[in-house]
Amino acid sequence: MTGLDSVATPAAVHTAAPPDTPARPRATLALISAATAVALMSYTAPMITLPETAAALHTSLSAQAWLLNGTPLGLAALLLVAGSLADDYGRRRIFLSGTLALGLTTALGALTTSTWQFTLARIAQGAASAALLASGLGLIVHAFPSPRGRLHATGVWGAFVSGGIAAGPLVAAALPNWRAGYGVLGAAALLLAALGTRTLAESRAPRGGRPDTLGALAFGLALVALVAALTLGRDGWLRAQVGLLLAAAVVLGAAFVAVERRTATPMIDLGLLRRPRFLASSAGGLFTGLSVIGMFSFLPALMQQVLHLSPLDTAWLVLLWSGLSFAVALQVKHLAPRVPPRAQLGIGFALHMIAVLTMLGALASGSWSRLLPGLIVGGVGSGLLNGALPLLAVESVPRERAAMGSGAQQTFRYIGSCAGVALTIALATSAGSLTRGTDIALLVSAILAVVGAVLVLALRDRAQEG
Repeated sequence: MTGLDSVATPAAVHTAAPPDTPARPRATLALISAATAVALMSYTAPMITLPETAAALHTSLSAQAWLLNGTPLGLAALLLVAGSLADDYGRRRIFLSGTLALGLTTALGALTTSTWQFTLARIAQGAASAALLASGLGLIVHAFPSPRGRLHATGVWGAFVSGGIAAGPLVAAALPNWRAGYGVLGAAALLLAALGTRTLAESRAPRGGRPDTLGALAFGLALVALVAALTLGRDGWLRAQVGLLLAAAVVLGAAFVAVERRTATPMIDLGLLRRPRFLASSAGGLFTGLSVIGMFSFLPALMQQVLHLSPLDTAWLVLLWSGLSFAVALQVKHLAPRVPPRAQLGIGFALHMIAVLTMLGALASGSWSRLLPGLIVGGVGSGLLNGALPLLAVESVPRERAAMGSGAQQTFRYIGSCAGVALTIALATSAGSLTRGTDIALLVSAILAVVGAVLVLALRDRAQEG
């Protein structure tokens, strides 16, 4: 660990936290990992069911980005405030509330009958997942106070992130229809919420003050404007609506920064942006969303539309990528002593670049086997990214701000995801043919992966020099 461990906000120094109840480390890790997997399964399920869902809800091609982006939009908008609330008011309380809300909103998603209803349900799922994810990693850090224990626990948690991504499409494809999938996942979340009331111990690191409601509002509106601009860009990037939405995103982003500088209890301590380790964690999350999640969120729908694969066949192919990601993420903890997390991120981005370049022309060839090398290499790269990111996130902030560090890194990840999905769909569907558009989207994904690797490695060099 670095000097970050000795840094704390003034409130954290002068405010004595109430005594926390003893944690049950193994039970805590098992339950939080399971809930995290369910949240990610709910997130990735529409990747496979998108054509069926769009047909049932009469969703146009350009509006399909909203079906995929609802959950990451809710995640990105509320992860920061969820992390702060968890630190201030109790990580167990926020985690259980989020898990309960995830169960209810996911079940409600199965009952929707229009695009806007489904999108709102997905945004609510994202908000619930934000509470679950930001507080869950904070509870794990509290349950595993030693560096070695934290290394093991965050590695397991990162593996279940990959596991949830892997299982979501397969579960959704195996069930009779997309509505049944949401019913099953909603019931699983409700069961875990009930189990958590008897398993989890409370922990917190209160700062005092009021929740940063104004900051959360500015941030959420800025993100909605950005995603809307990227979604509408498919029909013309130079249109007035796109320009106005992008300008609104910039203005609202600036307003968010101004609010954070003035409030006593900000969603994020902007001073952390001067620290290379925190910047590396944030850049890693952002470009994972932009390059990896953005591309692989829409690729399954392209497989079905262009290669005419069934949802279940598509899910098995996606499982090759996501299953490898799970297996590799589970082993990342063994690499950490020899390969630092930032180096793992750089390697992960490089592997993703290689993977998507091997996929060029695959859809045009009409053969699903052309995708196999890319799915294999991409799965290994994604596993490195998913395993290294949570470890770097908790190392990038003081221990008492663990939930905020987790929330910040994941916020950047889902900002990237929202923008990446919208950009991928816009590129793939606006080039005259899906095969040509997909190749353009793959090239852009490779470029974004290179930028992510360069940024993470450059920030590593600065950290070493400091």
